[in-house]
Order: sequence, then C-alpha cells, then structure tokens
Amino acid sequence: MASNPPGQVGFQNKNRVAILAELDKEKRRLIQSQSMNNPGASIPLSRPAVKEFRDQAEQQHIAAQQKAALQHAHAHSSGFFITQDSSFGNLILPVLPRLDPE
Repeated sequence: MASNPPGQVGFQNKNRVAILAELDKEKRRLIQSQSMNNPGASIPLSRPAVKEFRDQAEQQHIAAQQKAALQHAHAHSSGFFITQDSSFGNLILPVLPRLDPE
C-alpha cells in the first residue's frame, strides 16, 4: 500500500475541513434565504407523515386485535359477535337476534 507523506495528509485534512465549512456556510445561507422568502417553509413537513404512519400502524394493530378477539369469541361461545368501535373500548360486541313477535 502506498502511504502519503505526513505533510500531504495534513494538507488533505485541511482541504476537507475547508470544503466542509464552505458547504455548511452555503447550506445555512440557503436555509436562511428560503425562510425569508417563505415564512412557513421552516415548518418541518415530515411531521404529518410520521403521524400518519403511526396512525396507520395503530389502526392495523387494532384491526389485528379485533380479528383475534372475534375468532376467540366465535370459538369459545355459541353467541354471535361483531367488530365495532365502542366508546368503552370494547373491540367486539355481542349481537342478540331479534325474534319475530307472535
């Protein structure tokens, strides 16, 4: 393997640091000019996407729980159940059949 002389390595490191500093300055300048032109542009746009993803994952988890509860109820009971969102947190509700009046 070829090795660089110690002076050249130091020069390359200084060069890299200078390039990174220049890129950082340019990035800050662009961000500042963008926020001046569009005051609302500084609001992160990724936040709603994270919330939507979390809500979707939560819905899938609830759906899986409802399915498991429904299968368990049908397997261990002679009644009839449906999945229903409840204000009390019930995943499934029993359904009572209507009898025709005689």
